Parts: sequence; C-alpha cells; structure tokens
Amino acid sequence: MNRESIHGVRPAMDVALSPMMAASSSLLPSGSLLQSLILLSNEVAFEENSPFVQARTISTMRRRIKLLAFLFEEVQESNCALPLSSILCLTELFSVIRRVKILIQSCEEGSCLWSLLQTETISNQFYQLVKEIGRVLDILPLSLLKLTDDTREQVELLHRQAKRLEFSANAREIQRRTELLQLMSKNKERNYKNKGLAEVGKVEEIFSSVGLRSLMDCDEEISKLEAEAFKQAGAGGITVVSNINNLISLVMHSKTVIFSTKENENAEETFNLQFQHSNKHLDHSSSSKSLIPIPDDFRCPISLDFMRDPVIVSSGHTYDRYSIAQWIDSGHHVCPKSNQRLIHMALIPNYALKSLMQQWCQENNISMNEPKKPYSSSYELERSNRKSYPSDEPIDHISASKAASDTVKMTAEFLVGKLATGSPDIQRQAAYELRLLAKSGMDNRRMIAEAGAIPFLVTLLKSGDPRIEENAVTALFNLAIFNNNKILIVAAGAIDNITHILESGKTMEARENAAATLFSLTMVDEFKITIGASPKAIPALVRLLKDGNPVGKRDATTALCNLALYSANKACIVVSGAVPLLIDLLTDDKAGITDEALQALSLVMGCSEGLQEIRNSRVLVPSLIDLLRFGSPKGKESSITLLLGLCKDGGEEVGRRLLLNPRSIPSLQSLAADGSLKAKRKADALLRLLNRCCFQSLSHVEMQNV
Repeated sequence: MNRESIHGVRPAMDVALSPMMAASSSLLPSGSLLQSLILLSNEVAFEENSPFVQARTISTMRRRIKLLAFLFEEVQESNCALPLSSILCLTELFSVIRRVKILIQSCEEGSCLWSLLQTETISNQFYQLVKEIGRVLDILPLSLLKLTDDTREQVELLHRQAKRLEFSANAREIQRRTELLQLMSKNKERNYKNKGLAEVGKVEEIFSSVGLRSLMDCDEEISKLEAEAFKQAGAGGITVVSNINNLISLVMHSKTVIFSTKENENAEETFNLQFQHSNKHLDHSSSSKSLIPIPDDFRCPISLDFMRDPVIVSSGHTYDRYSIAQWIDSGHHVCPKSNQRLIHMALIPNYALKSLMQQWCQENNISMNEPKKPYSSSYELERSNRKSYPSDEPIDHISASKAASDTVKMTAEFLVGKLATGSPDIQRQAAYELRLLAKSGMDNRRMIAEAGAIPFLVTLLKSGDPRIEENAVTALFNLAIFNNNKILIVAAGAIDNITHILESGKTMEARENAAATLFSLTMVDEFKITIGASPKAIPALVRLLKDGNPVGKRDATTALCNLALYSANKACIVVSGAVPLLIDLLTDDKAGITDEALQALSLVMGCSEGLQEIRNSRVLVPSLIDLLRFGSPKGKESSITLLLGLCKDGGEEVGRRLLLNPRSIPSLQSLAADGSLKAKRKADALLRLLNRCCFQSLSHVEMQNV
C-alpha cells in the first residue's frame, strides 16, 4: 500500500469517524500506551552495550527506534486526544519494537559463534522488522498529530528509508562465517585427539573478532552453546545440533591451545572481575579497606547482583523486582529457578529478607540506595501508573473498563460498516484495523464477532485484492483464538474461502495465516472432519509444506498433525504427497520443525498407505538413528515409536537395516539406560524385536548351510 493511496483514504475515514467517536475517543487508554512506548523505545534506543556480531545493524536499528521515541514523547507532551486510527498504529508499533528488543537481547545474550553462523538469518529478521515499521508508518496519520516540523520530517525520512530498504548482510561477517565453517570442517576431519587443532592463528583471529579473548570468555561461550543445543534439539534439525556440537568441540580444544600459556593470569583476572562485578552496585564508604563478599541469599538468581527490591513470585522463590519483571515481560510464565509454572504474575515484596539485607548493609557500612530503573513489565507499568494518581482522586476501575469496552464495541461496529459499504481502499484499511483490534484481548475478539465482522471478512477472502485478502485472513486467524468464534467462522462458510487463500494467496503471509487459521479451527474435533472432507484443504496444506517458508511449513505441519488425529484424513494426507516432504523436514535446519514432522509421520503411519510409504523411504531410518542421538527428548521418543512401528508386522527389512547400522544399537542401549520412562520402555521393546530378528536371520543362514 503506497503513501499516496493512504493520504487519499485515511483522512476520509477519520472525518467519518469523528462524529461517532469524538466523545469516546478520549476514553481510550492512550496515556498508558504512550508511556509504555516511551519506556520500551528508550530501553532499546539508549542501551549502550552492543554484541560483536550484528553490531552495525543493531546500532542502525537503535537510531531508528530513537527517532520513534522522540515521536512518542512529543505526542504525549501535546496532551491531546488521539484519533482511533493512530492508537491502533501505535499499538502495532509497540508490538514491533518489543520484538526488536527481544531480537537484540538474543544477540547480546546468546552464543556469539552461533550468531556468526546465523548472521544472514538474523540480518533478515532485522530487515523484516524495519519493513514492518514502514508498513505501520504507511497508515499513521501524521497530519492529525500535533508534531513539530522537525519531528515530522524525521519520521517521514525514517518512513522513506524503511520503504526503500533492501536486504543485505554484513559482507565481513559473511566472510568470517565462511572461514569458521571451513575451520569446523577441517578440525572435524583432523580429529582433535590425534592431530590437534588446525590453523591456530586463524581460529584465534575469528575468536577475537567475536569477543572470545580469554578462558572466561570461552567457558561462557561453551555454556551458551550447550544451552542453544538444548533449545534447538527437536526444532532445528539434525544438522543444526551437529553444527553446535562441532562448535562446542572447537571452543573446548581451542581454549586450551590458544589460552593455555595465560591460564594462571586469566584465572586470577577472572576471579577479580567476578568479585568486582558482584560488588559493583554497592557504595562503600571511604574508610572501607577491601571489598566485602555478598551473601548468596542476597543475590538475585537471575542477575546474580545484590537485590535492591526483593520480591516473591507464586513459586515461593525470591528475585530482584527489576530482573523478574523483565523475565515476565519477555513472555516467560515459569519460575526461572524451579521451572514451575507461575499461577499468577503478582510480585509480593519480601519484607523479611529486605530487613535482613538492610541490617547487613548497616553493619558493613554500605549504602542500600535503590537505583531508579524503568519498569519493563506491563504489570510494573500498571503499578507505577496507579502511584501517579493523588490519593484523594481514586480511579473508578469499573467505569474505566466499561468505557474502554464501549469504545471497542463502537469501533468494531464502525469498521464493520466500512467493510460492508466502503470502497476497496476503505475495506482494505478497515480490515487492517480489525486485524489489529483482534490481535489482543478475548473481549475484543468477542465484540468484533458480535458486531457482525466475520461474514464480511469471509467474503473479502475472495476480493482479488492481495492486501484485503491478507488482512481479512489474518483478522479471522486472530478472531479464531476465541473458541466461540471458531463456530461462527465455519458457519459463515469460511473453509472453502480460507482454502482458496491457502492455495492461491498472492502473498506468503496470507497463505501462512490461512494455514494457521485452519490449524486453529481443527482444535474443534468436528471441524477435523469438515476440513478433511474439503477436497482442496489437505492438498493445499501439503503444497505449502513444499514451497512455503519456515513459518508456513510449521503452520502446515501442525495443521496436518491435527487433521491426522481423525483416521479418515490419514490416507488423504499420504496420497497428497506429504510423507516424503515430512521426511525431508527432519533434516531441514531452516524449517526447524523436526518434532512436528516426526509427530505427523507417526500419525500417518497408522494407516496402511502411510506405513507402506514410510517403509519405502531409504533415508528415513538413518535420520531416525541420528535423532536418537541428537534429538530432543520428545524427538527421541517419536523416533523410537516410528522405528518400532516400522519393524513390527512384516518389517524385517527395516530391522536388518537397523542391525547393519553401527550407531543404532548403542543409541538404543543408551536410551534404554538413561532415557525418559517412555523412551526406556520403547527402546527395550525395540531391542527385543531386533534380537529376535537377528536370531531368525542366523537360523535362516544355518538352515541354508544344512
């Protein structure tokens, strides 16, 4: 959608909106939204630390976010009621900036060598986020906001740059990645134990370029790589986990060769740095002669720093308020220490521990001043906003909630009216705003459906306009999260229209979201039958499995898994050609859906057509044997399930192939000893089956000799 068309349509929509919404628009919680945007964008834009990999890209992205931060601050300072359209755009910008923050944090906190290997993928993720910012600025009505000329020009410049931006990765990092891959290959061939490390100087040069310059750096890198291997198992494919293991081996052997001569100095330096870091936030008096060790109970389990404001989460563990708020705001819903699910997100002050900490600080002549840090959690933001109101002006939360609800209802009704009677340009814009409105909040999804949006959105799926179709199918996907809406979507005859988008959508995003919508609908058992009976639905999912991007392949695979739970759909999935594509996905590190592909294969094996198709594959058994070693716990169980099913009932040929592979028996024995309960049981059963197969083969040979 170009800028000209927006300026031609948007003001007309705002004019139409004003008579209906002028009174209620001021009731929207725009103050909290702007405050959240300012806090979030400042956290991203003004952070000084940058990783060695993607440093230039991150620096450029921070400059862009800084410009947006100035925009948000100026809008807040104007203290004017915002148009509804701008609130929806600002909400979308919040979502994009939050993803920018998460991506930057993953670059800062993750393995630098793994980031170097993934440099093109990460660069593309930043590129896509910039393009999303550009698409939001397409429809942000700057003319309706009270901005200075300077800010307006800066935002328009940012918009033009985002629209013109073309994807490119850092050429130097690409070269380093190539060199690293070559070194990994050479050192793997040399075998560290027998021939030592190849090209020590080149290894040291690459390590230094990504910040690995000491034993401590290497030890931290190994820990990060091990965590990455655990995360990727079952998601990134065999190749990914194998590459990470090769990197771990390279770092482990390199650190002893490169840094062995400085081991004592580095060990002492490491100790001093850690000791100083643990005390860096404590203000000692001038009379203090030495650093005082902090008791472990006073350290936050997340940051390992002194807790300024200890709070208790629902699991009973104590953390520093700032650290645990960041953890929750990043989307985690488990206790970092126990991995126990948090039944609520309330942070309860630990007054007893804080009293002990204050006493310890007094005894050691240490100041316990609480630094002023921005709240990064939405829960903390709400808490800080409540503090800002004078005590003699209590908030009527019920009235505020009702006002917001009424506003959403009126907005939905207004937008549905535009869907029904507007021009294609207005329909495109209305579908986009409904898509945003349905993105969060079950009440929003319910009220949009009650306003009658679903039948119009279903009709627009065959409008012929790529953007209208994309916005309509994405809006339906968001609405389908509310279970009652699933019934309304199917009742409106959406399955054929969604399948049309899945089959011939003009954009890949539209096809992905069509597959995701079908997956959401298959959560209802009777719709597994309805969708499976549609002659084009399963073949269209299989086509996306073949030519989709990683997100599309994941959506298609999960939808096929759900459909395969109904027995009558299994043969159709097999006939549509899914089996060889699913087998290929087991080793596709870009798709990253190994576990999902294994689940789909184990389900379609339940029909005779699927079993025969899987048995005919010559590459599946070696892949499954590799997954017994490198897969996730779930992937290992699924691999044994498949192997067990293949070896039963006439699967002697598969059994012989397993026996001929030197890695199969040791892997099964290892799982029988150390695997999960299910893995142990299935590994034992498969070993017994292979023993019988081996005995029968020997008996057959003896009979032939006789």
